[in-house]
Order: sequence, then C-alpha cells, then structure tokens
Amino acid sequence: MAAIQDRDYLRLCAELASLLSISQASARRRVDQQAARDGARDVATRKAVAQSLLETAKAEQGQSSAGRNLDTLLEAEPKDEHFMLED
Repeated sequence: MAAIQDRDYLRLCAELASLLSISQASARRRVDQQAARDGARDVATRKAVAQSLLETAKAEQGQSSAGRNLDTLLEAEPKDEHFMLED
C-alpha cells in the first residue's frame, strides 16, 4: 500500500513519534494498525485515529514519561552511590 501523503496526517504522526520517542515510521504504523482495527479506510478517519492516539499519549505523558522512568532507573541506590568500578 502506498504511503499517505496528506500533510496534516503526517504532522499528527510526527507529533506522535516525537511524544513517544519513536520513529515516524513506527508512529505511522501504530496509527495504521489502530485504524485497521477500527475498520477505517479513508484519510479523514485515519487523521481522527492519529489525533486520538496523540491526545492519549499527551495525557499519559503528564502522568509518567519514558524519560523520567529512565532517569529513575539510572539513579544509583543509596548503598551503591559511592561505589566505583574502576580507579
């Protein structure tokens, strides 16, 4: 299937990709898969699906972002914070 070249659709997918820290192709694929589950075939409905996924991602970002989760995982435990692997 040829890629959709609608400017608004591509912008929504790019915003989704930026918000989720994934590639634009992955964001388009995610929107396409959700649209296929919903039975959407036209561009207008795919835009609506992309918009809803973007709004969901924005709502989830306020609760916990991937960057904050990674920062938390990379912090040293109090018992290990002065440990050095090499001199």
